[in-house]
Amino acid sequence: MTVRDDDVVLAVDGGGSQTDVVLAVDGGGSKTDVVAIALDGTLVAHARGPGSNPQTRGWSVAGPILDDVRSRVLDEVGTRRVRTTHVYLAGLDLHDELVAAEHALAHWSEDGGAPDVLDNDLFALLRAGTLSPDAAALVCGTGINALAVRADGATARYPAIGDISGDWGGGAYLGNRALWHAARADDGRGPATLLTEAVPRALGQDSVRAVTEALHFGRLEHAAVGRLAPVLFEAAGLGDTVALSVVERQAEEIVVMASVALERLGLGGADASVPVVLGGGVLAARHPVLVEPVVRGLAARVPGAVPTWVTAPPVLGAGLAALESVGADAAALDRYRDAVLGRSFASTAAPIS
Repeated sequence: MTVRDDDVVLAVDGGGSQTDVVLAVDGGGSKTDVVAIALDGTLVAHARGPGSNPQTRGWSVAGPILDDVRSRVLDEVGTRRVRTTHVYLAGLDLHDELVAAEHALAHWSEDGGAPDVLDNDLFALLRAGTLSPDAAALVCGTGINALAVRADGATARYPAIGDISGDWGGGAYLGNRALWHAARADDGRGPATLLTEAVPRALGQDSVRAVTEALHFGRLEHAAVGRLAPVLFEAAGLGDTVALSVVERQAEEIVVMASVALERLGLGGADASVPVVLGGGVLAARHPVLVEPVVRGLAARVPGAVPTWVTAPPVLGAGLAALESVGADAAALDRYRDAVLGRSFASTAAPIS
């Protein structure tokens, strides 16, 4: 096994025969994972890089990231033949975005095959959480997005472009709200909140005003605001009413996005259970102040909904889908799942009662 301490590359010795492999790619807002898997489910190689969401970063940035991470995996694969490549990326929500992705990755055919499957990373999350042909998936990580699928192949999706497509929430947005409320409390325009002290402390500043000025003058990168989401949840957990109001609003949006997607496909109901797979960093943290209203809200709006938290990386689902597409058996799927979960990735999906 080869490990580099910069959290960019991990290469795993597949050990044994020189069989064909499948490649699976998951590119989100904060990280990109690429794995090569033997047909028996053995994890042959894994590489990680920065986020590669082309919607937010553009293909001029996302493309080279994907090329680099994939090339490091192919270096570990060596002479093994790549049977299929599945690519799931955040930000592939619209037809034009999917077409652009096909063009951007077409050159992969030169050294291992252009993607046979190329779609939104929600499909990888969905496969990581359920085998049900009728289901919904929602990710609340850096951003927020959801979809639902039905056994006949129908899907319900959102543009997921942010404010202009009616979206609300995600880690970056919640961090921004934490700072917004802290600033208003600090100057008297808003109610008192623990965020007034917690926000500057988290960013290494002396005051909310110092945070504002540091961001304004470029002494602090705006991306740092995204680190404030955990601060918001900590304050909410301590009973801060301002922070709680934001978390409750996020829970409402999660419930609405998932339930509306299901309703558009006619899924759910008291006599028909349907999994709702929930993932992404904000949800994976399993904060009780968020979990409880989400579970309660789904039960009220979609009686048959079965919330299922996935804390494993979406590349688990991407790899399972790639293996299934080449006819891998149940033992191979289990072997790959065990390999991913055994490598200090988070625990497997679990229904919440």
